[in-house]
Amino acid sequence: MKWKMGLIMVVGLAAAACGSGDGATTTTAAPAAPAATTAVVTTTTGAGEMLEVAASAAGDALVDGEGRSVYVFLPDAQGASTCYDACESNWPPLTGSVAAGSGVNAPLLASAARSDGSVQVTYNGWPLYYFAGDAAPGDINGQGINDVWFLVSATGDPIA
Repeated sequence: MKWKMGLIMVVGLAAAACGSGDGATTTTAAPAAPAATTAVVTTTTGAGEMLEVAASAAGDALVDGEGRSVYVFLPDAQGASTCYDACESNWPPLTGSVAAGSGVNAPLLASAARSDGSVQVTYNGWPLYYFAGDAAPGDINGQGINDVWFLVSATGDPIA
């Protein structure tokens, strides 16, 4: 029961950090979540990392080579990332280089420079992110948060 309350707190904090929907970033740091519900997410992929399509409760969606779900942020509007500071701590960008795996349309896979100098993976023009509240491969706890965070379909569209 305690882990459920912790997860609710993490989702609430993430919503507060990135839920305005207006594309503005926030510099307010979110309080630390309980250790039991905080996922360790590596935001930089290694050479040869793959994006694949996998089944989820929300439909077939993009995942990384370890099965971790990736998301899009609607205020990005298939352009430059607008998620920085506290938003970025809850929604780490997928950075580095990746290859198209099973079900991924290779021409839709690209990258874009972030204002901090890192290179973020994009799909169909959408910058891709992880959700800190996803603890295990296949988790989709970020799906639909504040109606601005969504999984990505094989065609590169948000799964609403």
